[in-house]
Amino acid sequence: MSKMSVADAAAYYGVSREAIHNRIRRGSLSSVLENGIKLVVVDKKKSPAPRAQTQKAVSVSSDKYHKLLEEQNAKLQEKVEKLEGETRTLRDQKEQMLIDEREKIEQIYKDKDEQLKNILNSFKSQFILSAPKDEAESFDAEIEVQEDKLTNVVSLKKYLKEQKISSKKEQKIIKKFKKIAKKDDRVIVIGKKYYLDLDKYDYRDIFKKIK
Repeated sequence: MSKMSVADAAAYYGVSREAIHNRIRRGSLSSVLENGIKLVVVDKKKSPAPRAQTQKAVSVSSDKYHKLLEEQNAKLQEKVEKLEGETRTLRDQKEQMLIDEREKIEQIYKDKDEQLKNILNSFKSQFILSAPKDEAESFDAEIEVQEDKLTNVVSLKKYLKEQKISSKKEQKIIKKFKKIAKKDDRVIVIGKKYYLDLDKYDYRDIFKKIK
């Protein structure tokens, strides 16, 4: 048995001073006080593990720990990527559902507008056949107002006025519409007036033919 300071004992065992104090508290090392100085009782018959071997063991343990962390990180990253993929899929499905619902709603309103317009036209035709001329013209104006609220249906005269077309060319266009009204479904005839459904039809080919 020999006695040495805490610092020497730490160097002897290849550990920190705190480790020596912990061993003394646990009772795995003995200590004595001499002249107020704590000395560690060391049994040199029991050789301590060489520092290099201890460091090697620590290094091996550290490598295993890092390898374990890397494996866990890889698994976590795989789970994160899977969750992100599922999130993207759900978001795309939600967006597609919203688009489908919006298209359905738009189609419903479009169908209802078309049905109401047909009802108005049918009612208008019946009214004109049975009503005096003044009442028919008055009702014609009312129908025009209602149709403007429902769709982008405008009278030919109103459209030409908005386009700022000369009166000479305007007369030619009206004459052309009178000529094709019965055979061109794009021209809506109510009473003596002609209407354009700008949402549903394209009339540019008709206007191009008129110079």
